[in-house]
Amino acid sequence: MYIVIVYDVNVRRVNNVKKFLRQHLHWVQNSVFEGEVTRAEFERIKAGLREIIDEDEDSVVIYRLRSRPFREILGTEKNPLEDVI
Repeated sequence: MYIVIVYDVNVRRVNNVKKFLRQHLHWVQNSVFEGEVTRAEFERIKAGLREIIDEDEDSVVIYRLRSRPFREILGTEKNPLEDVI
């Protein structure tokens, strides 16, 4: 499955969330990650995020898609997605 994760967390936890997500997904721009994952990876990501965030204060939104979405960029591409062979 393809997922997109966006988050709004307390500044004290931003770097921890970003560092964790970079291990699993592609950084798109500030507070946005995306990538193809298995069901097991998806569950590990959710569990890891739950350990980092404060659910009473922080917000993480996960969009699950069946395939990689069409992306249209307006303006500057912050971190271009590259096909790795």
